[in-house]
Amino acid sequence: MSRRAAVSRIAIPLAGVLVLTACSSGKQQSDSLQVVANPVAATAAVSPAATAKPAGQVLTAPSVVSTAVDATSHSLVVAVTEPPSLRIYDVTAAPVERATIPLPAPAERLTASPGQVLASIPGKGLLARVALPGGQLTTTPVAGQPAAGVADGPRTLVAVRDRKAIEVLSDGKVTKTITGDLYSADDVVTTGTGVVVLDRLRTALLSVDVGTGKLGAGLRAGEGAANAVADDYGRVLVTDARAGALLAFSADPLLLRQRYPVPGGIYGIAYDAKRHLAWVTLTGRNEVVGFDVRGGEPVEKFRFPTVRQPDSVGVDDQDGRVFVGSAAGEGIQVIQP
Repeated sequence: MSRRAAVSRIAIPLAGVLVLTACSSGKQQSDSLQVVANPVAATAAVSPAATAKPAGQVLTAPSVVSTAVDATSHSLVVAVTEPPSLRIYDVTAAPVERATIPLPAPAERLTASPGQVLASIPGKGLLARVALPGGQLTTTPVAGQPAAGVADGPRTLVAVRDRKAIEVLSDGKVTKTITGDLYSADDVVTTGTGVVVLDRLRTALLSVDVGTGKLGAGLRAGEGAANAVADDYGRVLVTDARAGALLAFSADPLLLRQRYPVPGGIYGIAYDAKRHLAWVTLTGRNEVVGFDVRGGEPVEKFRFPTVRQPDSVGVDDQDGRVFVGSAAGEGIQVIQP
């Protein structure tokens, strides 16, 4: 059975999904998805003091903003704030720090693909590309505040928050700018069957037609969409930080397939393609949970206590190890489920 067929078989359409419609006047007041007068992006719930010892091993590190794993080079990359830099670890066996790459300002989001990691640096209007495992750094200027980037074949797609746009880069140059009915462009995800942009202010997903350079249909993504990742069934998994839920959308067509309640301050997310596990962090409980997402609804398989304020998570889908970053400066946690 094809993956597209598998998605159809396990899909559970939900009633009451609101379709995002364009506003001919350009005014936010006419937007049916705007539920408050002054929308604010969802943030991680503040963690309480830890009451349980973190599972696994904890590596010393300052405040961690984002984590990403490139299994092909056996590299863990961690963005830290003080000083702004990327730490690269060899995770072939026990993690060993390989290099520290200074940055001109803090990175916001890391996205790994075979042999590289992309780091958005909104404070300097840059997208950084780091070759792995060596750590060679190149930067590309991006007008505005690049919030996230993702490799899409030979192209790179960059979500630019303040300009409400997706920049399409080829060979380090902007070849296309995609704009439309966005309040902010906070992340861009490619599934292999489609591309979507996450708008945190609107708490919505919108489909992106890179070929035509246009935004397509949009859907409300819960009450406070925070982070998103692609799985290997052509879906986009989204954490709803306000309502406490894990959402699953097909990307082509853009449809809400599942909504599964996850209390405890769900926020960070990573996906293990080999084991079909979505790992999410619960910042309100200092926990990380692994859900099997192959069936009609997520099934909890693992739950571990974490470092305090576990805002970010990464996973090595070769051996299944999970890496949790503490935004409170309590280190990088390494868990072997």
